[in-house]
Amino acid sequence: MVELTPQKKTVLGLQHMVAMFGATILVPLITGLNPSVALISAGVGTLLFHVVTGFGVPVFLGSSFAFIPPILLAQTKGYSFASIGGGIMAAGVVYLIVAGIVWVLPNGSTQIRALFPPIVTGPVITVIGLTLAPIALAEASGMAGATRIMEEGTAWLIAVVTLLAVIAAAIYFKGLFKMLPILTGFIVGYGFSMIIGEVNYDNLSSADWFAWPDFTLGNFDWSVIWIVAPVAFVTMIEHVGDILTNGRVVGKDFFEDPGVNRTLLGDGLATLFAGFIGGPANTTYSENTGVLAVTKVYDPMVLRIAAGFAILLGFIPKFGGLLQTVPGAVLGGLSIVLFGMIASIGIRVMTDAQVDFKQSRNLIVVALILVFGLGYSGLESPLQIGDVSISGLALAAVVGVVVNLILPKLTDESEDVLVTDSVN
Repeated sequence: MVELTPQKKTVLGLQHMVAMFGATILVPLITGLNPSVALISAGVGTLLFHVVTGFGVPVFLGSSFAFIPPILLAQTKGYSFASIGGGIMAAGVVYLIVAGIVWVLPNGSTQIRALFPPIVTGPVITVIGLTLAPIALAEASGMAGATRIMEEGTAWLIAVVTLLAVIAAAIYFKGLFKMLPILTGFIVGYGFSMIIGEVNYDNLSSADWFAWPDFTLGNFDWSVIWIVAPVAFVTMIEHVGDILTNGRVVGKDFFEDPGVNRTLLGDGLATLFAGFIGGPANTTYSENTGVLAVTKVYDPMVLRIAAGFAILLGFIPKFGGLLQTVPGAVLGGLSIVLFGMIASIGIRVMTDAQVDFKQSRNLIVVALILVFGLGYSGLESPLQIGDVSISGLALAAVVGVVVNLILPKLTDESEDVLVTDSVN
């Protein structure tokens, strides 16, 4: 492997941060969390992950999209950002508990792979994307929650321009720039909004150049914990897929060395820290794996440099003020394609694994995940057990894992004819 100079590592680190930037700031902008705090939590979370995993896994952790619905649900119920932070901290604790279980179990890494096969991970990822779809369309139409903040025709114009820029970058750009369609759409959509006079600069003009960010310390509230923390089971599924894919690109088995117990522990500590300071939950990013595949540079130090850049930007309020001037319609345009791609990736996971849908047990597993996930993910009617609200995403993940474990694997000779009967 070619030895990189410190200067080249710095440039590559900046490049990685740019690739992660669009998705990392999109979550706080949608949920109302502080984007500067999100950048700091992502940077520090990434460094914590590297420490726990022995500095050997080239991973960057950023804001998790799976936590958007429960965060918004908690807000509609009137809970504070401090209580939401406590829920995110609890999600980190769930990671730590699972990491400990994997650590003490014989062949723990093998068992965690068996627990989250493609027949479970694929539809759960699809549910994440489809659950977020209404949020994307609401923002694209000029809504912020139940409040209209922009004329609908203008909002859709901005959203469509942003969306077309994302599509053009994803299809027609080459090399590294092909990996940055979200950032490209962000720049084009924001520029177009400036041209037509739909950008409010009040937050930018009042922000300092350098200051201590507005951290919101999390506090535990069981009502919020039941809404937010179970989503950790969903992001664990993402985590398993990302670590496996990252290892294939790099040419190492990170499930064995440093071990999935350590990667789960690192992800959990990062999420715990994020909730403590008022940032969104962290998760491993597939964008990171894409950049590794393009550059062929697998040095984990490059990712730590990227984390350093993220932390530095978090301490520049002027930058955070700039992000807060972004019109919601721009975020809507980005979200339409981004959330749709998440749903599509779930389908691709099952396709790549050649899941046999002629077997009725596979159809049943996917069907239950989709129905429970989508049916209970609406913000207006969450699943209630007494005074406790349960996220549809978390319910879908648990149902999928349990049903996949208890339904027998069918042989070719014992296949059902459910598909034929239902079609005819």
